[in-house]
Amino acid sequence: MIVKLFTKADCPRCPAAKAVISDLRSQISDIKVEEYDTDTIEGMAEAAFYTVMATPTILVCDGEGKEMAGWRGEAPKLEELEKVIAK
Repeated sequence: MIVKLFTKADCPRCPAAKAVISDLRSQISDIKVEEYDTDTIEGMAEAAFYTVMATPTILVCDGEGKEMAGWRGEAPKLEELEKVIAK
């Protein structure tokens, strides 16, 4: 399972999403997290692949990269994210 975080520098809601990801990492030490800055070419390419149109976006993907759950334009609560990962 992979958690993908899409942010950009001038996003006012992105710090909350980063905090949730930080909390998630402290709760589940072996979780794989990929962070993308949508102001970069790599970040834009990955965002385009997943049709990310707003920041912050957090996606939970299976091992093959298929999206299982996502929050676009908002940061979920840690409990919501953990529920999806626990499945």
